[in-house]
Amino acid sequence: MIQRIQSLWLLLASVFTFAGLKFSFYSGNKLNDIVLHQLNGTENFLLMLTTIVIGGLALITIFLFKKRALQRRLCVLGILLESGLLFLYYRETTTFIQGTYSLTAILQSLIVLAFFMAARAIHHDEKIIKDSDRLR
Repeated sequence: MIQRIQSLWLLLASVFTFAGLKFSFYSGNKLNDIVLHQLNGTENFLLMLTTIVIGGLALITIFLFKKRALQRRLCVLGILLESGLLFLYYRETTTFIQGTYSLTAILQSLIVLAFFMAARAIHHDEKIIKDSDRLR
């Protein structure tokens, strides 16, 4: 299970997702406030819920290694959920007057990349199994 490359990609996606709860995505000043605010995955309930669902989805998908078709569909679902999360982050950044994206905002893009690479590896495994079945 863990020796398969897609399991490593999914584990990385999960780690990056849960790191998004701690590390900031955007830093700046909000309306009528001089205090520097940091936007991370725990800023509001919807961000936190979506982040936890994506991280849990990545962890659960690792253990579905015998059901490759379902595993690939869940990877696509993870990409779609992460795209929605990026939209939620962008919507939250509009409440800031001024600010900058943090370096750790790259983690959100790396989650999409990890899900994509896992889906590619799952497709590669399916192709190998179909080719071996054809040779029998």
